[in-house]
Amino acid sequence: MKSPPLSPTADRVHHRDDWFSTAISDHKTTTASLPSSSPDHPFSPARPASPPSQEKPVPPPGTYVIQIPKDQIYHIPPPENAKRFEDLTRKKPSKSRCRTCFCWFLSAVALLFFFAIITAAILYLVFQPKSPNYSVQSLSIKGFNLSSTEPISPEFNFTIRADNPNKRIGIYYLMGSYGDVYYNDVMVASGSLPSLYQGKRNVTAFSAALSGSSIKLTSAVRKTMTEEERKGTVAFRLYVRAPVKMKVGAVKTWVITVKVNCEVTVNDMSVNSKLVSQNCDYDVDMS
Repeated sequence: MKSPPLSPTADRVHHRDDWFSTAISDHKTTTASLPSSSPDHPFSPARPASPPSQEKPVPPPGTYVIQIPKDQIYHIPPPENAKRFEDLTRKKPSKSRCRTCFCWFLSAVALLFFFAIITAAILYLVFQPKSPNYSVQSLSIKGFNLSSTEPISPEFNFTIRADNPNKRIGIYYLMGSYGDVYYNDVMVASGSLPSLYQGKRNVTAFSAALSGSSIKLTSAVRKTMTEEERKGTVAFRLYVRAPVKMKVGAVKTWVITVKVNCEVTVNDMSVNSKLVSQNCDYDVDMS
């Protein structure tokens, strides 16, 4: 007996039930393959896989790679380059530092020089120093025998006048003073001078005995001296060198050398000779 034909609607219902049964079966199979959802292992839906990483592979554990630039690597130079290495690493003096020191030195010197000038100016205004004056008061001569050709031993006795016009400065004439007497270019006498102290605003006259021994005069010199004596104008030159110290208040200066040069003319060469003219000047050596 043939079964009655199914209607189209029933066919569609049958196919729908088959599809639903198949989906349920697939779902059960997938659920069975996943881990069970227990409190210790909660179920979490699968996440999509991340794209492959573009970074370099991580080195295995225990291996480390450190990269340092070449210019930061310290190494000891070889022995043949040790001296060159020391020369290059040794710090050279800066030119600017030397220039600064030189400028400071010049400034200090200029400052000292300035203070020295100021001090000298103040001392000059306070003490008002004046130059001493020197002259020859008298001169006696003996020992000249121009009629003989034998050597002579003349003696000169000068009386020298020293005038100190300073109100606040005294003068010490020290040991070691000496004088020389010349006729033209021939030294005919020499000797030492006495040491003494000359006070403020003081005039002192002291004697200077100068002598010569075995002086040989040429015939030309004898002839010239004889002619000058006949005319009454015999000229001699007196050179005096005297180390002195100035006393300024209670302070004494360093040693200063006084140089006195006098041109003296007498009427004859005897004990009673008289001065015809004289001209004295002096200089000072501060060293």
